[in-house]
Parts: sequence; structure tokens; C-alpha cells
Amino acid sequence: MSYQVTWAAAKLNKNEQSKLKEDGLDVFRDLPELIKQPFAAIDKSYYMYFKFAGLTVQKPQEQGNFMMRVKIPGGIINLQQARHLATIAEEYGHGYLDLTTRQAVQYHWIPFDKLPQIFAGINAVGLTTQGAEGDITRNVIANPLAGIDPDELFDTRPAVRRVHRLFQGNRDYSNLPRKFKISINSNIYNAGNAEINDLAFIPAIKRVNGRKIKGFNLKVGGGLGMRPYLGLGLNVFVTRSQVVQVAEAVVQLYRDNGYRRSRTKARLKFLIQDWGVAEFETKLREKVPNLATAGESAVIGWSNGTALGIHKQRQSGYYYVGVSIPAGRLSGTDFSAFIDLAAQYGRDELRFDHGQNLIIPYVATADLAAVKAAPIFKKFSYRPHNLVDFGTTCTGAEYCNLAYTHTKEIFAPLLKRLDKQFSFSQPVHITLTGCGNGCAHRSIADIGIEGTAAKTKTGQRAEAFKIAVGGSLLAGGHFTETLKGHIFTDQLYGALAALLVDYQDQQLKAETYYAYFQRLGVAHFQAILDHYLAQSV
Repeated sequence: MSYQVTWAAAKLNKNEQSKLKEDGLDVFRDLPELIKQPFAAIDKSYYMYFKFAGLTVQKPQEQGNFMMRVKIPGGIINLQQARHLATIAEEYGHGYLDLTTRQAVQYHWIPFDKLPQIFAGINAVGLTTQGAEGDITRNVIANPLAGIDPDELFDTRPAVRRVHRLFQGNRDYSNLPRKFKISINSNIYNAGNAEINDLAFIPAIKRVNGRKIKGFNLKVGGGLGMRPYLGLGLNVFVTRSQVVQVAEAVVQLYRDNGYRRSRTKARLKFLIQDWGVAEFETKLREKVPNLATAGESAVIGWSNGTALGIHKQRQSGYYYVGVSIPAGRLSGTDFSAFIDLAAQYGRDELRFDHGQNLIIPYVATADLAAVKAAPIFKKFSYRPHNLVDFGTTCTGAEYCNLAYTHTKEIFAPLLKRLDKQFSFSQPVHITLTGCGNGCAHRSIADIGIEGTAAKTKTGQRAEAFKIAVGGSLLAGGHFTETLKGHIFTDQLYGALAALLVDYQDQQLKAETYYAYFQRLGVAHFQAILDHYLAQSV
């Protein structure tokens, strides 16, 4: 550790007090001794250290099983890594793995006493769980089509790898106030979801001495959760050679100035709101003094970070196949089928997008017919046209200690039922999250569903939901607006159907759900929900 802790004398929360005594990454040093004792003997104050190893104690906590997340920078893995991930699902994860909204993979039911050998296997194929959770830099996300995308300014894979390597295992940056999320993207449709990250590099062009230089503008201070904020632009242009230096400087500013008294205000977004972007930029320029002023943004739209369907790559004669994985849950057996398909017809690669879906790149034109005929596509779709293809969901109360409601078990069946009734020319993004946090990106969905609890007519507490509408990251972004009223599980289908019927009836030609929301306003949607609730009494 080469930096000096400047906050030791400040008033700190319990996690911060603990991190002054032991670094989060010490969990890997502690683990061989920890597993010699029963899990029940471990004090719960230690649970936060497990997060630095990509682990969350799964409910019921006394059983000693974990949710485990594996970092996959930019969402790209080779087939050896993919086969190992499938093996983990089969051997330890009750046969399943989950794809996340940050291009990573996570498991449930990971047993405490098997952690050292599980970590050894993950490390042996060049992957890691280190820093997949905890108060540290998380998985670096990117355009899921980086390097093969006709709509990107340049290939961002080298920058993603360099930034990942800078922070990985680096104890100068393993004690942050809370998590820190980085997005690096040069796709002109904002495939990196810039505005919901702590630090986002977005495509831009700067004219210097008559020459066009392709690089990045910056946005800082974005984030979801209970109090979401949209990232704000700095008057800064970053060349490709400056990306690592700028990323390090921003994380240093957060590490040394972020709030450590209350965890509810510990994210960078709160520091940015208090300082203002001008002051933050001044401090950034003190660390990186040769930064140019912002270039011309190349962003012209928003793809939601999804890459579904069969489309031409930048490389002539090749296509990528974006496969819908409903609710992001995939059996190890089905994942192996995709791996086999990629081995036969693709290259040594699979990818994950931000919508919990899977991508097989480098399929030659001559092989497309054979790929389409593969048996796995009787179960999964490469033709994205249904609601279920564009939905995302969090883990939910099945395993998560924070969730009020179940999610994955009800989400895919719910959307598939709606798909039998509706068909739209424009995709409608519906998300379901089990609590007020933003794990399923509910704040930027067309329709975001948030789990909560409410009392039934008989006075019993039951799983319930709040519905919000109108989210987007177009033109800087707009978060969903929450409608009044609680919806119980047996009312979800009817409430969503009422909203979708109105879209079907009111939609102008080729009008997106967000444009329809903007045109009619939130009061219109509240009236729809009020009418449904009155009718369902």
C-alpha cells in the first residue's frame, strides 16, 4: 500500500472501522483457516469481507452457502473459461448460473468449505472473483460488441483490459468508501449505459490542429439504487492513451474524499452532487494536467446495452448471434450447448450483454443456416421480438437478503403470458427487482417493477410491487416515475396488461414506449393503473 489513509480520525461507520484494521483483500489470506471451523462459528461482522472475494452469504445465512460472482471484463470469455463456468454450475450451483446486467456471471449454493478449490479452478482459467463485490472497483463493463461492432469509433477492448489490470488486486484501491463502477464504450448508441456508472468513458471526436482524434468524453457520478443519479458530463476529452491515468485519478479522488460516515451516502454520486462537476474537474486536472476540453460527443441514441438477434459484424463475412436468455438464468447443460455451438461455428469466444443475454460472435455467412438449425434454438430465441427477450430481473427473495419479493421464478412466466397477448413493433423493456435497489436497472426501464411489502385486505403482509414508467438513457437520461398504488403478485399480469393495451391502442407509427410516455405524461399512466385497481377490487 503506497497511499496514506487520511480519514482514520474521522467519524466512520463500522465497516470503515474494520477496514482500517484489515484490508478487504485479506479474505483470501484468511480463508484457509476460516474453513477449518464450522460456518456458524464465524462472526457476522466478518461477512462484509467475503464480498471482496465476490461472495455474499446466501439466505438462509446459517447454512453457509454463498452467492458467488465472477468478474468478466467487458463480458468476453474464451471457451476454456466458458466450459469451466459451466462446470461450476453443474458441480456446485445446483445446475444453474445467472447472467448479470454488468456482463458478469453469478452462482448460488456455493459451499463454504469448497471455496479454496473453487477459487483455484477459476484462477487457473484466467478469471477471478476478486473485487466482484465489496468496496472496490467492480467489473469493468463495455460495449458487448467491442471490436466487432460496425457502430463503434474504435475497439475499446485494450482499454478495458488495461483498466481491469490496474485495479485488480491493487491494495492502493481496495479500500474505497463503497463500490465503484466503470464503463468504457465507443459505440454511438451508448452501449455502455454511461449515465448509470460512477465513471463512464463515452465516444467523442476532438479536432486538434485540423486533425480528428477519436477518444472519449467523461461522465461521472451516475448510479442507481434507492437514490438514483444520472452521470454528469465533465469538460474533458480523454485520448485512448490517457484512459488508465484518468481512471486511476478519478478513483483516487473518490478514495480520498468519498464519504465514510454513512454508507447510504458513500457513493461517488453524492460527492459529485455536493462538490459540483466544476470542482471535481478542477481536482481531476490537478492530477492529470494535460487533459483537453471535451470533444464532440458521438452518441446518437441508446441501445440499452443489448445485442440481440443475428447481425453483420465489422469483419466482412461474419455475423454475431445474440441469444435471449429469459430472466438471465441458464442451466449448465444449456450453456454447454452454446459453448459447443461456438466451438464448431465461431471462434474461441462467447460474450454477455447488459440485458442478461449471450452472444456467439464470428459465425461465417456459410454457417448461419446450420447455426439457426441447432437444437438449442428450440428453447432459446435469436429472434428478439417478444417482451421476455428484453426483460431483466435481479436475484430476488429466493436468495437475496435484501429483497422483499421473488423475481426470477415469476418473471419469465409473466412476460411469456403477456407475449401471447401482445406484439409490438418497438421493443418494450420491462424489469423486475425485488427491492428498491437498482440491480435489474428498474430506473431506466420502460416499465420498472419494484418489490415491496403491503398488507392485504385481511391485514396480512404479502409480497407486493410498485410500478414505474418512462425510463431511458436517451439524451442524458430520464429515470422512471413511480405510480401510486401497490400491486400484489396475482395482480401483476392485469396491471401490466392494462398498461400495454393502452400503448397498443395509443401508439403512433413506430413510436417507442419512451416517446409515448413523454407525449402523454405520467398522469395518463396513473389513471390507467387507478382504473385497473378499482376494477380488480
